Amino acid sequence: MKKSLIEIWQYRELLGGLIKKDLKLRYKQTLLGVAWAIFSPLTLTLIFTFVFNRFAPVNTGAVPYLLFVYSGLTVWSLFSGSLSAAVPVLVNNSSLVSKVYFPREVFPLSAVFSKLLDFALSLAVLFVLLPFFHIPFTFALLWLPVITLVELSFAAGLALLLSMGNLFFRDVKYIFDSVITIWMFATSVIYPIKSSNPLITNLLALNPMIPLIDAFRGAVFEGGIHNPVPFVLAAAIAFVTLFAGLALFHKLEYLFAERI
Repeated sequence: MKKSLIEIWQYRELLGGLIKKDLKLRYKQTLLGVAWAIFSPLTLTLIFTFVFNRFAPVNTGAVPYLLFVYSGLTVWSLFSGSLSAAVPVLVNNSSLVSKVYFPREVFPLSAVFSKLLDFALSLAVLFVLLPFFHIPFTFALLWLPVITLVELSFAAGLALLLSMGNLFFRDVKYIFDSVITIWMFATSVIYPIKSSNPLITNLLALNPMIPLIDAFRGAVFEGGIHNPVPFVLAAAIAFVTLFAGLALFHKLEYLFAERI
């Protein structure tokens, strides 16, 4: 673990170069450029707002539904977008993985960190919207870097595991595409998730994204994280996932070249 972290730090310039390359390729020859980072969640927000307000109203308490959805999508897009980019990243860079030595962790990590620009732009739009709904800025917003760090840790750990799994078994990518969609609807992205059934409640407790999104909304809309226990548990799961991903990735790295 220590060796893996030291190597990643030593190759931080390579990691930065891969992040810049990913950003350039993503928005190269597009009419809207980085505006796509804002356009996509805004469009989905408007669609969900129209559908649910018209056909199935959702009670989101004091938070307007539009802001509820947009905030959920802002957090979720960072997570799902990171993993979607990370899953095929080792296969897509097979020539480098099999020929040149460097810590291969930089590939999935660069896929995760490159999504921070999209997240920052979406967050800026959310801050612009708050005054229109008479929601004040509070010191609770200082929680946002902490919440983001926890989410990035969880995403990075899964990115390491899934990218490695996809290298060994190409089915992982197709399974992931289905699971991530189901996962979104099992998370409080577009509606609050609560259940009186103890079994369902216990299953939902295993999903770290629910307390992360709830904590994000609490910091933005409610002036603080009023129920910190689920957030602390989510943080524990996130860091365990990251450490497990780094350890297993480093342990099996020697097999990558022959699996490509």
